[in-house]
Parts: sequence; C-alpha cells; structure tokens
Amino acid sequence: MARDFEALKARVRDVSYTPGTDALRHISPLLLQAQDLTATALVRLTTLDNSTYTHIPGSRASLELLASVVSSSSLAGTDLAHVVLANPYEGAQFAGYPADDEAVRTARHAEAVPKMNGHLDDAAHQLDLCATGCHYLAHGITEDLAAERQYKPEAVRQTTGPALAPAQYDALTALNGGGQLYESAARGPGVTRVATDDGTRAPIATYRALARRELVTRDTSTSPAVGQKITVTEQGQQALARPRRRPPPPAHVQEGPAGARPQRPGSGSSTGRWP
Repeated sequence: MARDFEALKARVRDVSYTPGTDALRHISPLLLQAQDLTATALVRLTTLDNSTYTHIPGSRASLELLASVVSSSSLAGTDLAHVVLANPYEGAQFAGYPADDEAVRTARHAEAVPKMNGHLDDAAHQLDLCATGCHYLAHGITEDLAAERQYKPEAVRQTTGPALAPAQYDALTALNGGGQLYESAARGPGVTRVATDDGTRAPIATYRALARRELVTRDTSTSPAVGQKITVTEQGQQALARPRRRPPPPAHVQEGPAGARPQRPGSGSSTGRWP
C-alpha cells in the first residue's frame, strides 16, 4: 500500500489543470483513487484486528498506526473533494442575471486557483503520511512476528521436554498436594528422604530427577533435619497438565503346549532344572 500512496501523492503533486471542466476531469480520478485506498486500508485494518496477530506483544501499536493511515487517507480524499468544491464552474447564471464576461471569468479563476492548489498541497501531505505509516507498519509487523518466532521455541522448550515416566508423574502429582524433603535419622546424617502428605511413595531418585528438570523446588531456608517444603514449579504444573504416559504393555509370554506345566526340581524332571 505504501507504493500506492506514494504514486497517488506524485500524481497530486504533478497534476496540471485549467479551472473549470478541465480541472474536474483531472481531479476526479485522484479523488476516486484516494477513496479506494481508504477502503482498502479499512479492510486491512479489520482483517488485522480479527487475526491472531492481536495476541502478539506490540500489535496494538500496529493497529493504531493502520487506523491513522485510514484517517489520513480519508482526509486526503476530503482535501481533493475541496478542490472539486473550489473549482469555478462555467454553467449559466439564473435567468435575468448577465452572463460573465472574460474579465469576470478571469477574476473567478484567479480567486479559485490558490484555494485549489492549497487543497492539493494538503492532500499530498496526507498521502505522504499514509505512505510513511505503511512503511513503519510493514517494518513493525515484521519485527513483531520475528520476535514471536524467536520467543516461541524457547517457550516450547520450557513447556515440553521428555514425557514423565509413570512413577515420576505419580510422585509429582503427590508432591503437588504437599511434601517435604527431610534427613533420615535412621540412616544417618546426609541421607535424605521424601515424604508426601498423602503417603504416596516418592523415592529420592525420582525426586532428584524431577528437580533436575526444574519441575520441583525445595525451601532451602530450613534444615533438612527439620524438613524442607517441596513446591511444584510452574513447569511442573504444565507437566501435570499433559496426559499421563501409559506404562509399556507387559512382554508377551509364549505358552507351551496345552496342559504342559513347568515342574519343580525333584518332581519328575530328569534334569532337576526348570524346562
């Protein structure tokens, strides 16, 4: 759209006309094109406002900028309409009024031309704002989308990762309800254990695996001898929100002939070994 606004601005700057019918013939296409560009900008604003782009940080500024393009384009059309209004037409006067002579006609043109040129300058200025706005808009949207693509993989890395094993999922679920890391007095200093509020078994190795993935954290302000509160992190909550991985099916055991049963040593086996 920037190129379209720039092309129309150049046409407005370079337009040459003679007041009267000639001016109407040259200005009318410029006015119609300005109105078409206003309609196009408005359609694109509506499309952008209804798109997923609005969820990207910074999109509001782009919407407001495109709305300003709609406004400036409409003002450019109004300025061109004012040129049409200021144009001195050559129709006949009411009955009883004398027809304009050449001196009157020249005076009317001399009075109209500065007004018409002033409106043309205003229209060109508004079209220049439109073109500049479109360039900034294209650059802004490109940067917003690039930043979103750069951010999204990082967000995906934070919210995905290897699926939890069933035991890890169960331990994380239990710890989400409350748990502590404590030092086992029975096994001596430095040996830690995990206790969950609901009594679910959570081996220390499972806890450490969850901690390495930053799915849980502990309150290090207290001593393990007293008990350190375990908290499920935001990433842990996201892991719990994903479906629980099913355990692998048991290996298929091939059965022997119908009625055959393994014999214990000394109960009829000639070798004393399991078959």
